[in-house]
Amino acid sequence: MQLFAQILVNGILLGGLYGLMALGMGLVWGVLNIVNLAHGALIMLGGYAVYYLYTKGGIDPFAALPIAMVLLFLFGYLLQRFLLNLIVRSAQLNTLLITFGLDVVFVYLAQLLFSADFRTINPPYAGSNIDVGGVTIPYAQLAAFLVAIFLAAILFLFLDRTRTGRAIRATAQNLTAARLYGVNPRRIYALTFGTGAALAGAAGGLYGVVSQITPYIGVTLTAKSFVIAILGGLDKPIGVILGGLLLGIAEAMTALYLDPTFTDIISFGLLVLVLVAKPAQILGRA
Repeated sequence: MQLFAQILVNGILLGGLYGLMALGMGLVWGVLNIVNLAHGALIMLGGYAVYYLYTKGGIDPFAALPIAMVLLFLFGYLLQRFLLNLIVRSAQLNTLLITFGLDVVFVYLAQLLFSADFRTINPPYAGSNIDVGGVTIPYAQLAAFLVAIFLAAILFLFLDRTRTGRAIRATAQNLTAARLYGVNPRRIYALTFGTGAALAGAAGGLYGVVSQITPYIGVTLTAKSFVIAILGGLDKPIGVILGGLLLGIAEAMTALYLDPTFTDIISFGLLVLVLVAKPAQILGRA
């Protein structure tokens, strides 16, 4: 029973981070109607940003997260404004091809700049943990989980309570009506993509604290984010977090009862199950 509780806690902590990874993809997908295949590469870049801020700048990884988010926001804003905006309303295949191409470019450049070595962000408290009823909870993973939940709540409040957030939701729901109310779609698209990139940057920094980063982690993380976005719904930040928790727990249980090598397969299994179960009826827009 204690082993089950430990694995369950590990799955919940990992699932919160998964949910944060998927938030950016779900936001961009829901507003711009772009399935961003370069999303995992943005997560990877965020991981390297926090890594170098910590190793070269001496900034604590959690204190470095806002800096990484600002850098990724600016990068995502400019990327959308001057490149992706050219094909934002074109055929879905075009957006898939260009984001796939961007992913290849980002991975190649990261390999040239950072090498293919595995890197981990190891602050002094990385090995510390707390014991709760015989269940060990690492401080770093708990902090990453809490930050993920906090950022999801901030995104929810931003979309629900601010003028810009309501403009983003209006653009996602009805572009024509949003234009009639004075919304500038180009500005909203750039802000949305920048926000999604910032969330990806935060997720990458947290991922580097609890796992290892290389230029090649993006493909797997893009796939997981895709599945979670479908599970949680494109317009529901809290739903995306719940989808991440579901995937994290499912992977943890798979590692316990089957084999750790099967954990990545569970993502695609969940995707097939959701699609077979008619997601349009279960998940609304997703």
